[in-house]
Amino acid sequence: MIFRPTPLSGAVLLELDRQEDIRGFFARTFCTTEFANHGLPVHFPQHNLSHNHRSGTLRGLHFQRHPHEETKVVRCIAGAAYDVIVDLRSGSPTRGRWYGVELSAANGRAIFVPAGFAHGFQTLCDGTDLLYLMGSAYVPDAATGIRWNDPALAIDWPLPISAITERDAAFPLLDTVM
Repeated sequence: MIFRPTPLSGAVLLELDRQEDIRGFFARTFCTTEFANHGLPVHFPQHNLSHNHRSGTLRGLHFQRHPHEETKVVRCIAGAAYDVIVDLRSGSPTRGRWYGVELSAANGRAIFVPAGFAHGFQTLCDGTDLLYLMGSAYVPDAATGIRWNDPALAIDWPLPISAITERDAAFPLLDTVM
């Protein structure tokens, strides 16, 4: 795996180190030794799959309140998505900033999302699946989010929104959670 820092402190873009031959390629998608060597957590007791029917679907921006913050490794395994993270950590030099990257089955990228970040994505094609490695279990009472279209963030989502839940559309603005 290739570990690339992002502009947000502690968040890491993960790229496949493809070993290619006439059959296609082989690549490691997770390794506890490599994660530990890069100072990243290696315990992911919950794995989730998000299937999305339509292009333009938006999920997020989700996070869990203290003390249930989640680390995540998010990878697109079918289709493509524009993945966005927002640093909400108190004392972080990149607090209140966001970073977006295309994750797709074709490019094989994943993103490591540190605890204390909000996370969301917009699908770029029909039938998009994202696989999550979660550093802690989901706690419904701690689950919340920030508004996807918060003017303070001004995230440049690539497509018009085709589907979003009422809950996600009604999340509070960033300044109320920071």
